[in-house]
Amino acid sequence: MSIRYGFLSTHPPTRCGLATFNSALADHVGRAGNPGGVVRVAAGGEESVPGSSVVHTWNASTPAGWRESAEVLNTFDVAVIQHEYGIYPGRDGGEVLSVLRRLSVPSLVVLHTVLTHPTPRQKSLLEQITAAAGAVVTITRAAHDRLLQGYDVDASKVSVIPHGASAFAGEPARRYDRPHLLTWGLLGPGKGIEWALRGLAQLRDLDPSPVYTVAGRTHPKVIELHGEAYRASLHRLSADLGVAHDVRFESSYLDDAALGELIRSADVVVLPYDSTEQVTSGVLVEAVAARIPVVATAFPHAVELLTDGPGLLVPHKKPAALATAIRRILTKPALAATLRDRNSHAPGWPAVAQRYHELATTLVTSGIRAEAVAGR
Repeated sequence: MSIRYGFLSTHPPTRCGLATFNSALADHVGRAGNPGGVVRVAAGGEESVPGSSVVHTWNASTPAGWRESAEVLNTFDVAVIQHEYGIYPGRDGGEVLSVLRRLSVPSLVVLHTVLTHPTPRQKSLLEQITAAAGAVVTITRAAHDRLLQGYDVDASKVSVIPHGASAFAGEPARRYDRPHLLTWGLLGPGKGIEWALRGLAQLRDLDPSPVYTVAGRTHPKVIELHGEAYRASLHRLSADLGVAHDVRFESSYLDDAALGELIRSADVVVLPYDSTEQVTSGVLVEAVAARIPVVATAFPHAVELLTDGPGLLVPHKKPAALATAIRRILTKPALAATLRDRNSHAPGWPAVAQRYHELATTLVTSGIRAEAVAGR
């Protein structure tokens, strides 16, 4: 059954995890013969790319922009809404609820964040969003369990569909002459790169000692508020620690081909994130799918994927623990091989898109509508 999909999300040229996720999902649903379009959520003044799948842009500066966005989504068979608190206008992004309540087509909401300790307003907003949605998707089992245990939601609406992975696995086109550590993704406070740098300084006794690539632009919201202060602090710290010549900061945008080459060249992917709330990490999924051993702090998605899996978990903000875990992988080839060979649990995007299509088909054929429409 062919379905016309309307997506509501940030979307390229915006560069953030949500935009990347939505772009990949929309692309693979479309490749399977289901046409669609994107209502792109953007900061004021941002323009969409000509010829892209964007059919409407909801600028944050447009008063009551939710109304026109909902009307555009109503021209499709089903609306797929990516949810984060920070991307929609209104307090805690509350105007997305106005969109949901104005829909006359079935809606599927993908929750990218489920907080353990939300504010009362955040908790109420998420409960109202899940009530208004026809179906709700969490990307991890951790997020699913947290949602059902901490919020008043209808469990029958909630499904788990994992994050899709790109085809980055394979033999590297190049090898470094020293062990290569890699972190990639948008940069900003909370990424924990400072702990990885401190860990790197404790590995200088290895022969050869590792090099560390930190790839990614600074997050646009961080740029807006703080400029490049965080990146500058990392440069200063690497100099103070004496590892400046062992660290390469790659701040240019990498397309899929270049990113794939970079990932395949890594011996260890390091995810030293500060957050204990992060239930979704696309970077983690791509690293695991590419069969690169991972050392990560114990954020929820990492605990779910790496426990007895293809990586090692370490406590937050503990550079000595990071260094010890990295050292184990670099000096014990049997351990590295075991981590590479463990089941990745990371399905490709075509399989993930099919899961979404099956759920959307159920919504469309059963006639499930948003709460506001059903109550008319």
